[in-house]
Amino acid sequence: MPTALITGATAGIGAAFVRRLASDGFDLVLVARDEKRLEETAEGLRAKYRVKAEVLSADLATDEGLAAVEDRVRTVDLLVNNAGFGHEGEFLKVPITDELRMLRVHCEAVLRLTYAALPGMIERARGGGVINVASVAAFFARGTYSASKAWVVSFSQGVMADLGNQSGNQGVHVMALCPGFVHTEFHERAGMDVSAIPGFLWLDGDRLVADGLRDFRRGAPVSVPGGQYKALVGLGRLIPARLAARVSSRAGRKYD
Repeated sequence: MPTALITGATAGIGAAFVRRLASDGFDLVLVARDEKRLEETAEGLRAKYRVKAEVLSADLATDEGLAAVEDRVRTVDLLVNNAGFGHEGEFLKVPITDELRMLRVHCEAVLRLTYAALPGMIERARGGGVINVASVAAFFARGTYSASKAWVVSFSQGVMADLGNQSGNQGVHVMALCPGFVHTEFHERAGMDVSAIPGFLWLDGDRLVADGLRDFRRGAPVSVPGGQYKALVGLGRLIPARLAARVSSRAGRKYD
């Protein structure tokens, strides 16, 4: 059985990945901070899908948490770097400690876990790879969140380019997944009022994951699920950068 490790595994997009990969026959390593919620999730997966579900409680914003996940990820076949969060306010209205924590979870953790996972994947030569969950916000200027997700996209593309130049790589793939708005706990935790976001911009989490995994298996370097978001990203490349930044900074960024 192949094994997948998913960070941020108990809610939202991470939970959708967990359900889909379990139904595909993957054994799972579930990573999140809430140990009780992890255990409940794992128990349900074992009962419904008859797969192994291991739990690893870790805070990726800490050295201890990152080191624990680094050690475990070295033997998995698929890594989904999904853990992330939004801020409860705009730049200069957020404590610098929170900004640095975001960079650690969105950037340092993604780098370190990818670095730890890939050598074993390449050596075992069974395919697999890494899916780094970024965001459509990566293509627009929107404070530290967008900047960190833009880094995830660029990093994933750069790593894949380097892997393509290495003769020992047998089908191991790295992809950035860039979702738009999805009904999850993300916005509530960030204190964001998303009531004004039109219905057509909301994506279904299970469909999002299905589309992302399809693109991953096809070898896409970047996946932007949903025709509406493909169009928005394309439009964003055509309009002046200053205008795109102004619109992006305001859209869906009302705080409770």
